[in-house]
Amino acid sequence: MILEWVRGQETVLWLIGILSMVTLLGTLIVIPIIVIHIPANYFNRERQNPGRYHRRYSLIRLPGLVLKNILGIVFVVAGFAMLLLPGQGVITILIGIMLLNFPGKLALEQRIVRQPTVLRAINWMRAKANKAALQVPKPALTAAGRERKTNFPLSRRK
Repeated sequence: MILEWVRGQETVLWLIGILSMVTLLGTLIVIPIIVIHIPANYFNRERQNPGRYHRRYSLIRLPGLVLKNILGIVFVVAGFAMLLLPGQGVITILIGIMLLNFPGKLALEQRIVRQPTVLRAINWMRAKANKAALQVPKPALTAAGRERKTNFPLSRRK
């Protein structure tokens, strides 16, 4: 009975196998390239102010911004798929989030990159490319010594 089902789904199983191999090879090549190009102080920055440039050239920038966000969504979806398929799922999700634009993005990025396994994997890739390790700020603590919960968007620090 199982063999009959497999024979009936042969095309789908081949497509899933090919997709799995493409995501594995893609993450082995593309993700390290992106990771080594992240500035070492990327996660230490404050909220960014779009400034005059974005207002002045907004019609010219709009198609690029839309494409960047679509690419970010593709990375996030691929990252979630890689949690089940071979690949670096959490790092791919992080890169996708870095490409997206939404309130509270920096806090979410910092929360992901503070995970010891994620930070260790990223810094290992960076070390292989002779790049400086990422500088990750320590989370703000409450009086009880627990990590302070931040609401999205981040409150402005002065």
